[in-house]
Amino acid sequence: MTAAVIDGKAFAAKVRAQVAAHVAKLKEEQGLTPGLAVVLVGEDPASQVYVRNKGTQTVECGMASFEHKLPAETSEAELLALIARLNADPAVHGILVQLPLPKHLDSDLVINSIDPAKDVDGFHISNVGLLGTGQKSMVPCTPLGCLMMLRDHHGSLAGLNAVVVGRSNIVGKPMAQLLLGDSCTVTIAHSRTKDLAAVCRGADILVAAVGRPEMIPGDWVKPGATVIDVGINRIERDGKQKLVGDVHYASAALVAGAITPVPGGVGPMTIACLLANTLTACCRANGLAEPEGLTA
Repeated sequence: MTAAVIDGKAFAAKVRAQVAAHVAKLKEEQGLTPGLAVVLVGEDPASQVYVRNKGTQTVECGMASFEHKLPAETSEAELLALIARLNADPAVHGILVQLPLPKHLDSDLVINSIDPAKDVDGFHISNVGLLGTGQKSMVPCTPLGCLMMLRDHHGSLAGLNAVVVGRSNIVGKPMAQLLLGDSCTVTIAHSRTKDLAAVCRGADILVAAVGRPEMIPGDWVKPGATVIDVGINRIERDGKQKLVGDVHYASAALVAGAITPVPGGVGPMTIACLLANTLTACCRANGLAEPEGLTA
């Protein structure tokens, strides 16, 4: 068996096209332009690239992009004051504070100062609670992207056994909640799980989000399972830098029914879902119907 490749790059392009079409309709029919504000503190190179890509794709979808680049020594009071201004700005529908923040800033305090309705990362404690209790919330972008790809591949997920390897607040926990919401039977596995290999082999859907390169080999994968690899790890192989996932792709692809590659799988969906969340936030703020297919 050779697994079908779930092309996240192509799927993300489709999502961005849907977002752009909805934005154009909002402008024409309501005179509304969704706006996304991204706040970057410091000069982390990876974060700078990521923020630049977000800004470019925001504008390409017809949205307003507001970038706030602050020096690394910015005080907590200054950052919270900026967030308060963005919370009050009707032109801003989504606010994203790029993580990680410099060590002198309290990330939890900063994230929880964002208006939950504008929290397009889905990290605010109110959104975490709403998601966990099955209520309408802003959903973290990476798990939302994974869910979209799974729905597209399977149609209904009801009754499938799903194993999420990793229990982070950013991916593992919200991913499990989303799969529960789609009526999967869900197991969260982690570093302390007994016989992790056996747990993984029971999965119809296997989501790997642990941040350990190629930790999950092909013989941990149930024949025909769908494998969603969230990991992005930089390793050196044959004297060259290479990006690999948390799953050993070559061996898993011989067993799985479908698999996301790294790069080009889950990664592109994260920004696409950020744009979808900004559109959703704009619609909710104005009492308009939410775009179909772009929410959980």
